[in-house]
Amino acid sequence: MNDKKQGVYIVANDKVIEQAIALLNSIRKYDPDIPVVLIPFDDNYQQVAQVLGDKHGVTLYKDLDFIKDLSQQLFAIFGENFFDKPNKLSKQACWFGEFDEFIYIDTDIVVFEPLSNNFKYFDNYDFICCDYQHKSQLKNIFTPKILEAGVIKEADIQDTFNSGFWGSKKSMISKTELAKIFTECAHNPEYFDFSQKVSDQPIFNYMVLTRIDRRFNMIRREGGAPGNWGGSTHFERQGDILVDTKINQPLQFIHWAGIKIKPGCPYWDIWKHYRYLDDPNPPADPPLETPPTIVQRALNKFKNKLKTLNN
Repeated sequence: MNDKKQGVYIVANDKVIEQAIALLNSIRKYDPDIPVVLIPFDDNYQQVAQVLGDKHGVTLYKDLDFIKDLSQQLFAIFGENFFDKPNKLSKQACWFGEFDEFIYIDTDIVVFEPLSNNFKYFDNYDFICCDYQHKSQLKNIFTPKILEAGVIKEADIQDTFNSGFWGSKKSMISKTELAKIFTECAHNPEYFDFSQKVSDQPIFNYMVLTRIDRRFNMIRREGGAPGNWGGSTHFERQGDILVDTKINQPLQFIHWAGIKIKPGCPYWDIWKHYRYLDDPNPPADPPLETPPTIVQRALNKFKNKLKTLNN
């Protein structure tokens, strides 16, 4: 019998309440009882906390001051040149929360199976993820200089991951070790690729690849695994889920990483399905924005030139 406390962390504020509702609707469809804890992204979280709490039993992280203090401490060590605010580091609080084993998940995701299915991997591993980030090699994570310095090896690139979906164990990284990791990053900023403003993803990868040996990417499971990026074009909707037609397997989840979720975006219909799950009267989509014609673009360009001359 497993007596470890297991659960899910999310980071959100009122700005992403629509995404958070869609995510929790999907989680609860397949996992009615799994505990979910909200880490507020900033002070504007009251609405999302109330809605998710009332409908889905989501609770707040127990020590909100700790989140702020930790984020500010890490931001002071390594952050000012790469992040516009300490809030971008708030998910580091996952290491010190109430769950012995946990999964962290971004709000721009909906899931198609029980998240609790993944806790079995912690019998053999200390860190799990599930994506094909490694196919992009170092992009959006590291620069070649980290390999040249011997900090990580070529083989480690196979374990790079998107920081929007991952899982681990409480206190795998201590506060002291966390500060040390951020100090190492601060001393070697040339190791990291922040060119696409990928938030804390480079730091998370550095942390895991240099500190956690027993790690597992679920795409390497026996029989292979489907993709999950919302920018992929080969997924097909079948009822409440999406199927990867390349390997004929249902997706575990879909992640709109780097994609604004709005009418007309990839797989909008499945996101809307989960956002209004059990709602008999979902709102109609607004008209799609039509791109400007060649004449309109030329006219806009001319107007901008006139403004520049007048200034």
